[in-house]
Amino acid sequence: MRALFTRWLPALACTALCAMALANDYPTRPVTAVPAFPPGTPNDFIMRLVGEKFAAEFKQPLIVDNKPGAGGNVAAEAVSRAAPDGYTLLATVDTVVTANPSLYKTNFSADTDLAPVLYLANAAQTLVCNPSVPVKSVGDLVALARAQRMSYASGGHGVPGHLAAELFAAATGVQMTHVPYRGPGPAAQDVMAGVVPCGFLATAVVMPHVKAGKLQALAVTSARRSPIAPDVPTMAEAGIANYEVSFGEVLLAPKGTPPQVIRQLNTAIGRVLQQPDVREKMLAADLEFVPNTPEQAAARLKQERQRWKQVIERLGLRADG
Repeated sequence: MRALFTRWLPALACTALCAMALANDYPTRPVTAVPAFPPGTPNDFIMRLVGEKFAAEFKQPLIVDNKPGAGGNVAAEAVSRAAPDGYTLLATVDTVVTANPSLYKTNFSADTDLAPVLYLANAAQTLVCNPSVPVKSVGDLVALARAQRMSYASGGHGVPGHLAAELFAAATGVQMTHVPYRGPGPAAQDVMAGVVPCGFLATAVVMPHVKAGKLQALAVTSARRSPIAPDVPTMAEAGIANYEVSFGEVLLAPKGTPPQVIRQLNTAIGRVLQQPDVREKMLAADLEFVPNTPEQAAARLKQERQRWKQVIERLGLRADG
């Protein structure tokens, strides 16, 4: 054993020194951020906003390369198989690593393949309907859904809108057919066109259409009213007791990325997100950044994963329904 240890000791030392050298020189080339959803979604918006300031922090550009599909699984799998060197990062809503493992048969593990860098923002969903739907409140919608079969749109299976809607259905006892889309943008377009009457969709995506009169907003899923929709009640205010569902946009790296690199990314991107002009743009999109460490991000993801596993099992949710 002593001979074996002696033989491997130089290799182990080299590995440690190489990791330290990587961290000290990082980055020496462009970094790629992979949003798990299409352009215009919150994780894409945040990465493009960060990209404007990234070069000032790291002297290297941030390339945004969207890989939507399968509720975020396509991007998560791609990043989980990337080299763990800090040059490929996953930007996604946290449900991809908290809910999807209980909904899908994923080809990545949230525990063994991905490492949290930081939570980028907290966000909520908004229940919206086409203006032609004869409802003016959540109570009206519940009554209508009890009288006739209705459907709702979301940005995909397992995404925040899907989960928020299923919790709404469980809380009210209504049955609504899920119509998933590849992102909240296409879903919002079909709700505006009357293809689907209502939707649970990202507040930042639907609110411009609400203000333009193309959608009517009935409630937000968060505990507090949205700063960009102060006239829209929360679900609790609308009569759904104890209903509160919020989500987070999170940045992750392939497992094995040097801790020093993860710490550098956490500090630098956190600094960007706290700049007044960035913070103003984030809040205008219903996105709020609260500083957090990689360890705090990991603890929150673990807690959310346990929460959604219980909810998904209790409601009997599947990726195909």
